[in-house]
Amino acid sequence: MKIGIIREGKKPIDRRVPINPEQAAKINKMFKDVSVVCQTSKIRCYTDDEYRNAGIPVVDSVEDCDVLMGVKEVPVNELIAGKTYFFFSHTIKEQSYNRGLLRKILEKKIRLIDYETLTNENGQRVVAFGRYAGLVGAYNALYTYGERYNRFHLRRAHECFDLEDLLGELKKVTLPLTKIVLTGGGRVSKGAMEILDAIPIRKVTPDHFLNETYREPVYTQLNTRDYNVHRDGKSFVRSEFYRNPEQFEGNFLPFAKEADILIAGAFWDPRAPVLFTREDMLSKSFRLRVIADITCDIEGSIPSTKKPSTIDDPVYDYDPTGDEVNPPYSDEGNISVMAVDNLPCELPRNASEDFGNEILNHVLPSLLGKKDKGMITRATITDNGELTERYSYLSGYVQGK
Repeated sequence: MKIGIIREGKKPIDRRVPINPEQAAKINKMFKDVSVVCQTSKIRCYTDDEYRNAGIPVVDSVEDCDVLMGVKEVPVNELIAGKTYFFFSHTIKEQSYNRGLLRKILEKKIRLIDYETLTNENGQRVVAFGRYAGLVGAYNALYTYGERYNRFHLRRAHECFDLEDLLGELKKVTLPLTKIVLTGGGRVSKGAMEILDAIPIRKVTPDHFLNETYREPVYTQLNTRDYNVHRDGKSFVRSEFYRNPEQFEGNFLPFAKEADILIAGAFWDPRAPVLFTREDMLSKSFRLRVIADITCDIEGSIPSTKKPSTIDDPVYDYDPTGDEVNPPYSDEGNISVMAVDNLPCELPRNASEDFGNEILNHVLPSLLGKKDKGMITRATITDNGELTERYSYLSGYVQGK
């Protein structure tokens, strides 16, 4: 099996890689029937020479490869017919902007395996950039707060050489009696907590966050049960919520009335309740003034996330009165929104190294049939011009219905 690390073609450019040079060399040594090559690129965080120095061939074309691995969506004009592709396709939620991509994948009889759908037998994802989305997202939340109130000024995350350099910047953070609420219990929120636990702020329980008075900055971390209740008053059962989220009501608003900063790190199902509405934001009791939406679901659970922001321009203001996007920090009544949708790109080398280790330890053994053979089957969205049974629900999406 010949694996090609493809050049990223989506714009804005993504500098991450699925496998770094050291890992590619390790794969070539570990698996006798596997060879890895790297398509030349001037933009990735690891240079062509770093791959060459690790003994990995750098090539112009990957047409002779069996498996092609990238990170972001592959431009439709660069798709090679009949290949097996691994990348984040952003199609399983029926994202309208990628309908054409999935159509072309089917037309070219490509076998698409989406990283987002690679799960173990317990349904847990085995590869993700979530930790780094959380790390950078929480850092950017603090950056936004410091800029909005002219209290401290952090370097941008992408200006830091690596995670260690970024953590050193946090010494500049001086918070007043600030209250931060973080949603989520997975990789994203754990990454965010690494940042919060590195600054002078105390973690408190959700109940204490709402009902106690503090003379120091505090934060709380909310799991799904902390801000969703069953419509019929039944006890919260996590599996039931994920199976039938439409049977639940949101109960987040009390936190929005207590917190200054929201770091949104929880996966959101469009069938699930929103955190709050635009009407809620118009209330004088609505306290949030900085929202770092790591999930970046456009006009999803958070109405102020009107569009993604970018690494170059990470913050915009939202005016709930006119339902408008304004320049950052332009009015005290506005809410400052950080909604960068490719946060791990700000620490590309660290993020790529962690991601590649997960591919090495979990995905390749399954791909080669050495363990959990069902993982690849569960993650395969298309094969030989057809949607697989697991993803047949996408047929209407593909047809534009």
